[in-house]
Amino acid sequence: MRVLLTGGSGMLGGAIRRLALDVAPGVALLAPSRADLDLTDRAAVAGWYAANPVDAVIHAAARVGGIQANIDDPAGFLLHNLRMNDAVIAGAAAAGVPRLVFLGSSCMYPRDHRQPLVEEDVLAAPLEPTNEGYALAKITGARLCDYLSRQHGLAYRTLIPPNLFGTGDHFGSAASHLLAAAIAKVVAAQAAGGDEVEIWGSGTARREFLDADHLARFVLTALPGLDRLPPVLNVGAEVDHSVNDYYRMVAEAAGWHGRFTHDLTRPEGMRAKLMSSARARALGYAPPTEAETRAAIAAAVAACREGAETRVARGRGAT
Repeated sequence: MRVLLTGGSGMLGGAIRRLALDVAPGVALLAPSRADLDLTDRAAVAGWYAANPVDAVIHAAARVGGIQANIDDPAGFLLHNLRMNDAVIAGAAAAGVPRLVFLGSSCMYPRDHRQPLVEEDVLAAPLEPTNEGYALAKITGARLCDYLSRQHGLAYRTLIPPNLFGTGDHFGSAASHLLAAAIAKVVAAQAAGGDEVEIWGSGTARREFLDADHLARFVLTALPGLDRLPPVLNVGAEVDHSVNDYYRMVAEAAGWHGRFTHDLTRPEGMRAKLMSSARARALGYAPPTEAETRAAIAAAVAACREGAETRVARGRGAT
């Protein structure tokens, strides 16, 4: 099976590429870089499909960012992702690609809605304002997949994961989500001999996190049977923790024994967005255990630390 993978250099895309040979040896991934293919350019993407016939698409590319990045540029997040989804998803349908996996996001769900969230809750109530632009682009992409599937007999499905983390995360950048930012802060404080790390808000908001490797395995194994999946499917950890708890987990994994402070002027986003993965479990999906999640956090801490040490070495003239 020849598969176009978008976002191949991102955290999830990198996990899919790394695990493909073991998890899905019959899959041949084609993952053009951003320099090779502008996914917001409809003509360029259509030309790529014409020159590279594929059996399926894994659309994992997106413009992503943390709370502040989304607050600063909601129009940019909306427009960039709308253009990308139009080129990749509608372009795949026009090229006759029969299968497509679109990666959604838990921010597609309403703010402060019932817990746990089920697939029918998308568009059931107002969205979280701090990332509404990104969420609307994801919702539109999911609807486009459903419309094209029903109109043309295609197997285009949307998987909704919770927040992701992993060894290929954007540690400490504007694209960082909560866990990557927490890891970067703790690793930096430890390296500098600091005894204090700041948490945005009260730290009481709750989040569900899933290791990118865990999701990658499900995506790869689901490809051959996409037609058996519902149009939208939650794929999560089925457990959430407070922001404060995640910082404590990171500190424990890093062996850092400082203290945390809180900046109550900073935004916290949704109070909670735990998802139900009951339908995915009925299809054979198994959420990670607590021990597996903690081990993945420890691996992410090690990856962040290794990256920080490499940057320091390069700054000193090392090659």
